[in-house]
Amino acid sequence: MDSNKRVILAVSLSLLVLLGWNYMFPPVTPLETAPQNITSPNQTEAPAPQDGTPVMPSSPTVQFAPSTGEKISIETPLYHAVINASGGVLESFELKDYKETIDPGAKNIDLVTAQSVTKAPMGLIWNSMPTWAQGEWTVQGGDLDLSDGQSGTIQLSGVVGGVQMDRVLTFTGGTYEVKEEVKITNVTAAQVQGHLAFSVSSVPLTAESDKYNMTKIAYMAAGSLTEEDSQKDLQIGVESPTPAQWGGIESNYFLLAMVPTSSDMFARAKLEDNVYRMTVADQVLLDPGITQLRTVSYYFGPKTDKDLAIMPKDLKGSMHYGFFDIIAKPLNQFLKFLYGYVGNYGIAIIILTIIIKLLFWPLSHKSYKSMEQMKKLQPMMAKIREKYADDREKMNSEIMQLYKTYKVNPAGGCVPMLLQIPVFFALYQALLGAIELRHAAFIPTLPFTDLVWLADLSAKDPYYITPLIMGATMFLQQRLSPPMGDPMQAKIMMFMPVIFTFLFLNFPSGLVVYWLINNLLSIAQQSYMIKKSK
Repeated sequence: MDSNKRVILAVSLSLLVLLGWNYMFPPVTPLETAPQNITSPNQTEAPAPQDGTPVMPSSPTVQFAPSTGEKISIETPLYHAVINASGGVLESFELKDYKETIDPGAKNIDLVTAQSVTKAPMGLIWNSMPTWAQGEWTVQGGDLDLSDGQSGTIQLSGVVGGVQMDRVLTFTGGTYEVKEEVKITNVTAAQVQGHLAFSVSSVPLTAESDKYNMTKIAYMAAGSLTEEDSQKDLQIGVESPTPAQWGGIESNYFLLAMVPTSSDMFARAKLEDNVYRMTVADQVLLDPGITQLRTVSYYFGPKTDKDLAIMPKDLKGSMHYGFFDIIAKPLNQFLKFLYGYVGNYGIAIIILTIIIKLLFWPLSHKSYKSMEQMKKLQPMMAKIREKYADDREKMNSEIMQLYKTYKVNPAGGCVPMLLQIPVFFALYQALLGAIELRHAAFIPTLPFTDLVWLADLSAKDPYYITPLIMGATMFLQQRLSPPMGDPMQAKIMMFMPVIFTFLFLNFPSGLVVYWLINNLLSIAQQSYMIKKSK
């Protein structure tokens, strides 16, 4: 087995493993499936303190009853929200620019569902007590109707566990940020100590069958992003090892997050009753009559550059594209730049693919040239293998001498391909996480029919046309490549198009379009090289 083909086989199998892992090993299915409004979407023991680390308060057993309490409506150009005056629990946050499906008349996405309301999003927790269920709350301010850039506030006041809480919620038109200031006043004659926790909660933000867009818990601590999508681990509970800059619940496209001003709040999360809950908590120590202030910014909205860039403490860091993030982000930005000119993300993906192919043309040219040289040596290599079948050391020595005589580098066809792999994976991640592709149409209907086809580049091809064509192009590429000298290698490579086609059947169609166009360009380049060498 010569080294050139070893590298080709290793690269191909590595690519197959990386792409197939999520498909072959999907996340654990929830024990309970809740109604979802996004289609693209009890008291627990607190952990023991370690080395002075503050203990996070546990989730309360009392669930919120949305039928009670006055409703306060907030209307802005971006969203319609409803909070409950009994403690300030968020009951609805409807995004006006994002629909549940591509169907005509589809409802706007609501990031808060009836089931997630029972876990009291935006509800404050004081020493494990649900503040929304304790004492009497009063409200100052009513419904808000805010234009772009205009702000309005709602103040909620109540006494819980010996402290008075004055919550001031500020909403601003044109942003998904909700700011909160909480004044905590000791109204007893003794010193009061406790934990104050802010919270958000959500049902899964993605469809259960969507293996490429999973709901995760995320937080940033010590400048490092942590994401957790294991339902098994989340059912046990996770906690940031150090104070968190922010914490939230996310999918590829949407985020519910909290950004505390305090630098010593720890993030804690748990999946319970098929509802994800995240809290950030802080210690409070109050002498009689003393007031302390805690502030936090909530974010309920899409994961877009412009909306997250204005948020504090690097909340924009939630937009992370994996190991090749540093390459993926510029590619994503350039894709949006192209869209600004052509007005169609499918066409923008094609143009981007062509540009990348042109940039790598010299490397690809070198690779194909080396492969063609290797192809010409195949008959001589076959004779050497036959002659020294029983002496592998002599066989390898003669083959290396053959390379030296004809000045052929056996790895020359693979090194250029290896250099292109980071760009491929970066673009793969960029396309997978780009909210701009969600419900973005390429070819809305099959030509000459009214059948919905590539009307959503974040969803799979409903008729599997593009994956099947992509598989055919992979097969054609193999036919144009030099034949494998080793029969076992040849058999493995023969099945690669079939395996990749199977994997790509459920890929988002935007990714399949990219791979298909890249294959077609590679075929054209290979054909040109073959013709030129004759």
